[in-house]
Amino acid sequence: MSAANKLLLVVMCCRLIVTVVGPTVLDFNDGNNNDFQLSTNPSDLARASSDFGMLRGGVAPVEPAAVFHPTSDRDIAQLIRAAYQQGFPAVSARGHGHSINGQANTAGGVVIEMSRLAEGHADGVRREGPPRPRIAEEMRYVDAWGGELWIDVLRACLEHGLAPRSWTDYLYLSVGGTLSNAGISGQAFNHGPQISNVHELDVVTGKGEMVKCSEEENQELFHAVLGGLGQFGIITRARIAVEPAPQRVRWIRVLYSNFSTFTRDQEHLISLHGDGRNKFDYVEGFVIVDEGLINNWRSSFFSPRNPVKISSLGTDGGVLYCLEVTKNYRESTADTVDQEIEALMKELDFIPASVFTTDLPYVDFLDRVHKVELKLRAKNLWEVPHPWLNLFVPKSRIDDFDKGVFKGILGNNRTSGPILIYPMNKSKWDDRSSAVTPEGDEEVFYLVALLRSAVEDSSGKTLEYLSNQNREILRFCDESGIKMKQYLPHYTTEREWAAHFGEEKWDRFNQRKTSFDPRRILATGQRIFKPVPDSADAAAASLVRKGKASW
Repeated sequence: MSAANKLLLVVMCCRLIVTVVGPTVLDFNDGNNNDFQLSTNPSDLARASSDFGMLRGGVAPVEPAAVFHPTSDRDIAQLIRAAYQQGFPAVSARGHGHSINGQANTAGGVVIEMSRLAEGHADGVRREGPPRPRIAEEMRYVDAWGGELWIDVLRACLEHGLAPRSWTDYLYLSVGGTLSNAGISGQAFNHGPQISNVHELDVVTGKGEMVKCSEEENQELFHAVLGGLGQFGIITRARIAVEPAPQRVRWIRVLYSNFSTFTRDQEHLISLHGDGRNKFDYVEGFVIVDEGLINNWRSSFFSPRNPVKISSLGTDGGVLYCLEVTKNYRESTADTVDQEIEALMKELDFIPASVFTTDLPYVDFLDRVHKVELKLRAKNLWEVPHPWLNLFVPKSRIDDFDKGVFKGILGNNRTSGPILIYPMNKSKWDDRSSAVTPEGDEEVFYLVALLRSAVEDSSGKTLEYLSNQNREILRFCDESGIKMKQYLPHYTTEREWAAHFGEEKWDRFNQRKTSFDPRRILATGQRIFKPVPDSADAAAASLVRKGKASW
């Protein structure tokens, strides 16, 4: 019997006991005097098999065999080394569970719970957890555990008057999770994605090796892991660039009825360089195809006493576009911020009567989406299916995308969630990383993010409806020759993954997989590679339920 089958058999036996006596813990010994405690607690398994997407459509999720709660990178290395050497099933790391299509799960394998939500071992004994963020003020960096949430990294840095330079819109995501994709927000045009702001990593490879890597040391692994979808190793520590934190933010929105004017102004703003006085610190935007979105989503901007009427603004095809920018400042420079903003706004061609401005603390701006989350949770509208679709679209085809999708497929329908659109500079991305951007030499490409929720109500925007609409958008891009790339990609066949990466990057991706995870046991939930079965029945690892004999 293979070690994999033994693990599954023991887990099944333990579950029979669970139904009688309660949660179960597995003792695992790798034969080298290293003991692990793997949880088969039903709540652990249920949490590990769920994610933000909730896209199973009523079908019960496939659970892992067990969950592992590490207290250090050494714990993770010992577990993966045992998996690599002795052949038990796949291993995946789970941060905050914000994936959409079950990417952090591994059916029948072991999920490593990286978050601090369950610090300590599965036996319930409280132990010291992973290291807290460590800030080096003079060197301008923070060392953060791979499972640390960005909101906690921010809070730790602010105690020293510092903050990371590049963000995601939502901060309740893990460091390792966003760095395994890219990590983007409105600062990416200036600082690049989060993966462009990492000095050094500690990684546990698919062989169980603990490796420190950077631009100067183990460079191939460093670039492989950044944007690598968890395929080459588990990030246990990231050294992230920081800068002096501003105190306040001037947050501005303006509306456009003409798409070409809107994108021209966005592209102008991301082309500005030099010191902070001559550019905005954040540039995003979103598409408005119904009045419900503009007056209700992030509604602190738009007064209910004076609602914005799309029909009164001379829209192009019934669609409006909102440019969203911010200017960071310190209270000591408050006297000049208005002049700097005025100079920048004079160069833009928005609808004159559509300027909406607010001023708030820096941390409140960065944490803005969490406030929306709390409102949606209060209405039971957060834990619903999220058939999100994120695309990188080349600048040269963004007008065609607007005509075919915003004014065509989406039409004048209620959208059940925000549709973000903003440009980024390709030169801010490192092509040596595993992250994928549109092919070709164009400097500018756009993120289009359809962040929609499937809520069963009178709107008819069911999960099936929105999923079909996503497929229609992808089909339109394919038939129109729009060579977009999915961000947070989801494919199910090797042919689709090869097309996503392109021939050169796919070859490199495969070579890196062979080097750093030859048995292909990491992050199988991405559905890129299948684990390589052990060729022989290796010396089986001992799996012992507490109080019972070992194999």
